[in-house]
Amino acid sequence: MNQANTKLLADILRNIARTPHIRPGEVPDIDLYMDQVTTFMDEHLSSTRRYQDDKILTKTMINNYTKKKLLPHPTKKKYSKEHLLLLIFIYYLKDFLPLTDIRAILSPITERFFEADDSISIENIYAEAYELSEEWVNNICRDIMESWHAASNSFEDCPDEDRETLQIFSFICMLSFDIYLKKQVIEQMLDGLGTTEASEKTTEDTPDTPEESAPLS
Repeated sequence: MNQANTKLLADILRNIARTPHIRPGEVPDIDLYMDQVTTFMDEHLSSTRRYQDDKILTKTMINNYTKKKLLPHPTKKKYSKEHLLLLIFIYYLKDFLPLTDIRAILSPITERFFEADDSISIENIYAEAYELSEEWVNNICRDIMESWHAASNSFEDCPDEDRETLQIFSFICMLSFDIYLKKQVIEQMLDGLGTTEASEKTTEDTPDTPEESAPLS
């Protein structure tokens, strides 16, 4: 691969490694109204947008998560710190999992630990997951770079004018297959644990955009 594309990937990986995620201590301890929740999420996750007009979180989305039992109901229209932490989990999971699977992942956590008078809280769980994820970023970036080098050695017998295009395609296919396999592991783990509700998929998995999801009354 040419030096320009290799540098582009290196810059992308550096930016990803530096992308600030919401630290446990940044989530407010006071209850918030819905407008305050969406503002908080926009301010802290704006750097994850691909396009400027992408929505991080909307009122419709929050209502949808509550309706589908991914998120417990607010108390007197106010959302607690634990609500916000669950919304952060949902934000990352919804990019590659349907809402039924996200509910299957979160339900054991919310049923056991949400507002529980226990030594383990949603905040503890988020802090542990955050630490594990931060520690794993460098490993992920290293794996991606290894895939890039492997793809750079493909199609060596092709004409020069075609080689770069085919190598980049190979690299994208490798990353896509990696995502596919990991998604298969998640799905089969959920199915094996008996936590999924496959029969509800067709009726419950509605698009997660304000344009396509009707407001709830």
